[in-house]
Amino acid sequence: MIANVLDSIGNTPIIEICRLVPEGCARVLVKLESHNPTGSMKDRMAHAVVSGAISRGTLKPGGTVIEYTGGSTGTSLAFVCAALGHPLSIVTSDAFSKEKRDHMRALGATVLELPSEGGRTTRELIQRMIAEAKELSAAPDTFFADQFNNPDAASGYVPMAEEIWEQSGRKVDAFVQSVGTAQCIKGVATALRERNSNICIVAVEPAESPVLSGGEPGAHNIEGVGPGFIPPMWNDRLCDDIIRVSTDEAKDMARRLARKEALFAGTSTGANILAAIQIAARLGSGHTVATVACDSGLKYLSTDLYTFV
Repeated sequence: MIANVLDSIGNTPIIEICRLVPEGCARVLVKLESHNPTGSMKDRMAHAVVSGAISRGTLKPGGTVIEYTGGSTGTSLAFVCAALGHPLSIVTSDAFSKEKRDHMRALGATVLELPSEGGRTTRELIQRMIAEAKELSAAPDTFFADQFNNPDAASGYVPMAEEIWEQSGRKVDAFVQSVGTAQCIKGVATALRERNSNICIVAVEPAESPVLSGGEPGAHNIEGVGPGFIPPMWNDRLCDDIIRVSTDEAKDMARRLARKEALFAGTSTGANILAAIQIAARLGSGHTVATVACDSGLKYLSTDLYTFV
């Protein structure tokens, strides 16, 4: 029996992709983060950030947590804050799925939605969200979670790396992950490199906004990644390669995953799997590529990802 709902975070299963990986490729393992309480890997980060603030006294009893978010971070913070008895105020946008925004509210969060440019993620939108949250955090008795800059966020993903290593049979030759705040890839890559110094770390970004690989920022529809600027926690030493995946490619792969592998996930997961298969083809049989199913497809049923006419 789990005594505390927060103890249900982590220890998620890992599966091997079977039908979509061509013969002669490395095996592709996918960490099913949809098995976390809110259906997202961000539960790990949210717990680490709030717990860290409480332990240092920067979040006092009854204090309000403030954050900007594309959706899943807000839902995860709402879950953690509800469990620990802290009010939460979220700044988000109509660019992100209705399910995520409704989930935050269901867990008790106060949600402010900023208008987007045609429902797309842009640098200007993310910067407006950050500025609004920063202004709210000037009020007394508040804690600004600030996921792009908070060092506790990366530490929250270290257990994911430890789980992947053990579940893979202690054999991971490459790790592939899409980049939003860069906190996940930083936490996981650092921990995996302690176990295999030769591991290949691969970042994934939207082809429409390829700033990590030297391109120009642009609008895209891969929720939760590609903010349109270099995340503060990013540095070029974090990864060995960067793969660009377009919104259309990511959505197509997410739909194929549901039909062919019974893996129901979001667009960033589609991008991860597409990139992971490319790396698996490069490495060949006898190797192992690990990646992440960042969240559940249930978060996207109102979007065009899973709208069927």
